[in-house]
Amino acid sequence: MFSDYSSTELISIFAMQGFAGLILFSVFVLMALGLAIIFGQMGVINMAHGEFMILGAYVTFLISNLFADFMPAIFSIYFFIAMIVAFFVCGAVGAFVEWSIIRHLYRRPLDTLLATWGLSLILQQLYRTVFGAREVGVTIPDWMMGSIPLTDIIEIPLNGVFVMCLTLIITLAVYFLMFKSRFGGQVRAVVQNRPMAGAVGINTEKVDRITFALGCGIAGIAGSAFTMIGSTGPTSGQLYIVDTFLVVVFGGAASLLGTIASAFTISQAQSTMEFFLSGSMSKVLTLLTVVIILMIRPQGLFALKLRK
Repeated sequence: MFSDYSSTELISIFAMQGFAGLILFSVFVLMALGLAIIFGQMGVINMAHGEFMILGAYVTFLISNLFADFMPAIFSIYFFIAMIVAFFVCGAVGAFVEWSIIRHLYRRPLDTLLATWGLSLILQQLYRTVFGAREVGVTIPDWMMGSIPLTDIIEIPLNGVFVMCLTLIITLAVYFLMFKSRFGGQVRAVVQNRPMAGAVGINTEKVDRITFALGCGIAGIAGSAFTMIGSTGPTSGQLYIVDTFLVVVFGGAASLLGTIASAFTISQAQSTMEFFLSGSMSKVLTLLTVVIILMIRPQGLFALKLRK
């Protein structure tokens, strides 16, 4: 597999695939952060999480067209507006879904799986009806075009660098929200002991709704970031939902550090193996490795320690 390449070519290949893996890592982290909050903190298996990402992508697409048609003078800043709008739109839809469906299915994980799977199919058909079956793309601002040359044959695209910086900022924001804020303390209290949290005055239903909305809102930001590196279609979210669940389970539910470590490991492994093997074979080998590790350590790489 490696004998056909010189040492210089191998170094360049690993460098380029490593950076491609970092871009994939960024998408995985943004997707997994929202899913880790919903699945890890609430125990809800949200199979429609990918569709919330695509909702954020379509919101970004609409705002891109809006700025291009009516506000071309400030088109360069449209993405920041689109990201904020995508967060609130997806969060609002998530809050409505939690109120109308999810709150009736707590502590029934298989029922939440079936309900959200049905919701994902409904949203896919809705996107297909509104936006059409063909994939759409946004116009990237000029300041995000181009690349940074590292060597004569290695270049880093600016949009990839931007997505990674955005991922870092969102990750830090989630960390401070979940571990340094009063709301984060309430969420952890509800996770560890819901009856006691309610007994001390925490509105557990409100915490659940805000938590679910927050997870969906972060998925919307992931969708905005996704438009910078790929095109958007009605079923694009399904391409990432399995990998995202894999990241969350492998890293350890409710563990932010585990989510990041798991996303990095899986994205780098897939990106490197896809160059030397077929895409399907790299996916099989990655899944097989993760399954073997989970058989040895079923709680994932990092587990939340609770007092029994």
